[in-house]
Amino acid sequence: QVRLEESGGGSVQAGGSLRLSCRSSGYATNCMGWFRQAPGKEREGVAVIQASGSTWYADSVKGRFTITQDYSKREAYLEMNNLQSDDTAVYYCTAKGGYLCGFGPDIRYLDWGQGTQVTVSS
Repeated sequence: QVRLEESGGGSVQAGGSLRLSCRSSGYATNCMGWFRQAPGKEREGVAVIQASGSTWYADSVKGRFTITQDYSKREAYLEMNNLQSDDTAVYYCTAKGGYLCGFGPDIRYLDWGQGTQVTVSS
């Protein structure tokens, strides 16, 4: 099991920016990233980064969100710019081992942070 500690999030007006951080501990992971869940909607992938530096983004955040990492610190960061009301959700940090990263039905994330609220007002 891996433990994930999130920080960041909060409330911002549309067009604003926020930064999320996540620190992992426990077994070594190959992928870290964020999913989000809005009220009444299913959890969806937002951004994932592999230890190699490869990244995956949801189409809805491409060009606005950037995921980076400090692998030596086992930390990942999500810079969110030009936030819109549709970005309002609880954001969950996740991580996994194995060679598969990114999004997809065959890629399962089992360990999650406690979640942090991001609220964007228009």
